[in-house]
Amino acid sequence: MEFQNGKSIFLQIADTITDKVVSGEFESGKKIPSVRELASEMGVNPNTIMRTYSELQSMNIIENKRGIGYFVNPEAQKIIIDSKKKDFFEKILPEFIRHASMLGITTQELKNHLENKNSKS
Repeated sequence: MEFQNGKSIFLQIADTITDKVVSGEFESGKKIPSVRELASEMGVNPNTIMRTYSELQSMNIIENKRGIGYFVNPEAQKIIIDSKKKDFFEKILPEFIRHASMLGITTQELKNHLENKNSKS
């Protein structure tokens, strides 16, 4: 995995894991890779993965079953989607609207463009 500057590696890994949960690659209630397995796969120190897993546990995305490993919380998909929607509406959309306004893009232009994109999907 290639990491970006400006965001902690453990958070980038957490984003990758949450994407896999939402896509169904990491299924609800199923075991995810161990700390050592994921560290090896990602090419990072196991402490980084441990920090990632701690973060995901605090968000109720994964659960630790002592002696067995980490599992995807059955409610993880809903938690992630709700969180990402909140982030979208509170951070991304206002910035998007600000940029559109700066460029003089009207609401009708945006609506037409979105409808055009949706009809092609």
